[in-house]
Amino acid sequence: THARNPFVSPVLKWVGGKRQLLNELSARLPTRMGTYIEPFVGGGALLFDKQPRSFILNDTNEELINVYVQIRDNIDELLAILKRFENTEREFYRIRAQDRDSSFANLPLAYRAARILYLNKTCYNGLFRVNSAGEFNSPFGFYKNPNIVNEPVLRAVHDYFCESNVTLMSGDFTQVIDFVKRGDFVYLDPPYVPVSDSASFTGYTQRGFGEEDQRRLFDFCRRLDKKKIKFMLSNSSVPFIHGLYRDFT
Repeated sequence: THARNPFVSPVLKWVGGKRQLLNELSARLPTRMGTYIEPFVGGGALLFDKQPRSFILNDTNEELINVYVQIRDNIDELLAILKRFENTEREFYRIRAQDRDSSFANLPLAYRAARILYLNKTCYNGLFRVNSAGEFNSPFGFYKNPNIVNEPVLRAVHDYFCESNVTLMSGDFTQVIDFVKRGDFVYLDPPYVPVSDSASFTGYTQRGFGEEDQRRLFDFCRRLDKKKIKFMLSNSSVPFIHGLYRDFT
């Protein structure tokens, strides 16, 4: 067993983050598990709280997964780039605008990861949010002293990743089914169904996860259940979700 490192914590503030629910979630975890698997990792609050030594992380957001890859593989360069950014409105909008340009795909991956960390720390409310074109669109936050270079946490997460058996993937949540085996544990934390206006949430495209995707997720849970894989699912308490999982035993 490894001692838990208190510096290991989420590096990004993420929409729907689970920091406030950690006690609730922890109480429902199995006492023993093989590989810990998160098909919608987001900010990874539960992962960083529990610090399992073997884990698979997936998210449809490639920029997010790249942040984790660069923290693991390229920490010194990532920190050096972060230290060059300035907390000014002009700098913020210059950096933010880069994903609107066709040359964005050619930017070095370490730079792209640093950019996400910088925008996340300096934007309003510190939340990663993109428009339907996938462009970062949160406004400048006007914070006096944001912690842009959180070196102790970034280095602690780097060490944790390097000391662990880690697989990082970006794609549809269903792709993890090929990696799950008996004894593993899967935590599913999809983009939620909006609680208000739940009668017609199929247009919910903030991360592009509508009613059809929720049905696919339900089928995925059935597949896990058939394989006798332990899993835990978070979702919003709305009639559609209750109806979907009504007969789940």
